[in-house]
Amino acid sequence: MIKLVLTDLDGTLFLDDKTISQYTTNVLKKIRKKGIKIGFCTGRATNSIHSHIKKISPDVVIANGGAEIFIDNELIYSCGFSAPEVQVLFDSVYRVCGSNAEITCDSEGEVYWNRTQNAQTSLYSDKSIFHDFKSFNQTAMKICVQTWDEEKALAIASSLGLEKVNYIKFSDVPWYSFYKKEATKENAIKTLSKHMFIDLKDIVAFGDDFNDIGMLKLCGTGVAMENAILQVKECADEITLSNNQNGVAIWLEKRIAM
Repeated sequence: MIKLVLTDLDGTLFLDDKTISQYTTNVLKKIRKKGIKIGFCTGRATNSIHSHIKKISPDVVIANGGAEIFIDNELIYSCGFSAPEVQVLFDSVYRVCGSNAEITCDSEGEVYWNRTQNAQTSLYSDKSIFHDFKSFNQTAMKICVQTWDEEKALAIASSLGLEKVNYIKFSDVPWYSFYKKEATKENAIKTLSKHMFIDLKDIVAFGDDFNDIGMLKLCGTGVAMENAILQVKECADEITLSNNQNGVAIWLEKRIAM
């Protein structure tokens, strides 16, 4: 029996233009009326998805790839790099990738970027704050670095210790994300399951990218999008239509909403 629906956002619930269709919104409302809880499980920071949280009013938000858990807008769990750890990683990025390395940092409540607004890409919202990261005295839930090079990503993570850092590449853009080792979607879901007294077998999860693999394996039903990378499809229980075809809503309407 499904009691909680957890969905990734980019490439999953979002259309390619980063919106949520009205059809999907209506289906999620039907789900909630049946007493089933709705949750976002995303690598994004909450301040980059405020409008979507306001529109959908999810019961749960797992943000920054598992570094933060919110239930009914209340933060119940947080796991990030300390300010000294953050500076070690930044110094390593500039040493490994050069002085022009592009970096983003999700702190508690803000997103920082070492590029001006005009130079920024669509990786984040336009609400990021410029910072050169030469001296950054804040904790961080997540750090992202522009590179395709796995050896460079490994070197950056190793500067703090692989026992402390988890690093994951994006499948569609040349970036790697760096999290605290325990900050994963699957660990957050385990914490959430205990807090909400919902068995993992009663959770359905939707995803498309590398950081969704663990949660699709963990939850009772793991559903990959048609546009998902091969590794996600291989670990999923089922495959639904693509994000641009409202695949999450289509699956939910067939299984639950009718």
